Amino acid sequence: MDNVFVIALVLYLCVFVLIGVLDLKKIKTFTDYSVAGKNQSVFAVIMTLTATVVGASTTIGITDTVYKIGFPGFWWLAFGALGLILQSVFLSEKVRRINADTLPDLASKTVGSAAEKIIAAIIVISWVGVIAGQLVAMNSLISFALGESNRVIFFVVSVIVIAYTTFGGQLSVVKTDKIQLFIIFTGVVITLIYLYLVKGGDTASVAANIELMNENYTGVNLFTQFFVIGGVYFLGPDIMSRNFISKDEKTAKNSARVAGVVLFVFAILITLIGMWIKYNVSAEEMGESGALMYAISLMPKGVAVVMIFGLLSAILSSTDTCIINASTIFVKDILKKDSVTGVRISVLVIGGISLALAMLGRGDIMSLLTGAYSIYTPGVIFPLMIAIFAYNKFELRKGLWLAAVICGGALGLAGTYFGTALTAAGVPDVIMGNLSLIGMGISLVLSFCSIKRGE
Repeated sequence: MDNVFVIALVLYLCVFVLIGVLDLKKIKTFTDYSVAGKNQSVFAVIMTLTATVVGASTTIGITDTVYKIGFPGFWWLAFGALGLILQSVFLSEKVRRINADTLPDLASKTVGSAAEKIIAAIIVISWVGVIAGQLVAMNSLISFALGESNRVIFFVVSVIVIAYTTFGGQLSVVKTDKIQLFIIFTGVVITLIYLYLVKGGDTASVAANIELMNENYTGVNLFTQFFVIGGVYFLGPDIMSRNFISKDEKTAKNSARVAGVVLFVFAILITLIGMWIKYNVSAEEMGESGALMYAISLMPKGVAVVMIFGLLSAILSSTDTCIINASTIFVKDILKKDSVTGVRISVLVIGGISLALAMLGRGDIMSLLTGAYSIYTPGVIFPLMIAIFAYNKFELRKGLWLAAVICGGALGLAGTYFGTALTAAGVPDVIMGNLSLIGMGISLVLSFCSIKRGE
């Protein structure tokens, strides 16, 4: 497969580089570069929003999870879809009406500059891990396609992704996302059809084991993922960046709703692929290759190449969005500059740091993303949601609101990265296993109490 893959990869990347170069001439202002001119249509926003949320975690990560715990692995994406739909009902129009450029900018407009800086810091630091996680997954995919690890090709592909993002900013990301989403769905649908209708196998066991919870996934897991994962899709920086590029409130609302439905369909498709692998491939057969990678190895070369590029598209569509958003936030909300050059430099720096982490092999995709979400969700979701609803209605006690962000984020950070030390210090397992939820609860209470009523 290596020669076919390399030729296809060169052509694939050339298209994206060309898009980035052509968009160089179209970038006139910071708004053009950072939020694609704030004039994107419903179709464009649906495509780029869906492509953004369908990444490595929702393809490679989900199939591996389904292989381990069964059909309940479906909930990661299902809660993501629900988060988008809830956003369309409760938040989309309100957020777009505030007319922010980034999520921290939204915090600045609703709470103040201190809120902007702390949320910007949380996002930039956390999202380096998210970007690195996507690149780790891309490295695994390239190694699989070539039949061996090739760090040079991985490095070159990563640099090209960073380059076209640097050239065209959000304008290029929106355009490449359309192409990538089409390839993603084509690959997933073809793979599903091949496994179930051509390969066959034990499909009866798949049907007999479609369950929403089991011994590997309990009500506690369900409750935790609803908030931790659903919260990121409800009010995450990459998700809301698609709101900011919409041409108006109605576009933002309709795009989030439709994207939620599309994501739910995708959740079913990718989960069914994982289920086929679980009941037709033993752990000994699969070895270290991973569930989805092994399934691809069972397919004819032509079908396999389509799915590989579907996965590559999924990874790149999330990676470029994360890089441009984190870079824009760093320049606009931390450095306080509306500078296209500044964001381009930041893209190179943040992309470079994330690439270095990926090449060092610091973690797998699910651990890196879960770690980032576990800090962001308890620290930001509830305080920012309350700030949005209180906007132009109630004043906020800024000190108490900031305490909500700090306490929530600190508990999420402690549970994710200092679990061993805290356990050794005598913190009970029941608390350690739920620090993110505890952090969310505290941030909710504190941020709610920050609302001034009748004063």
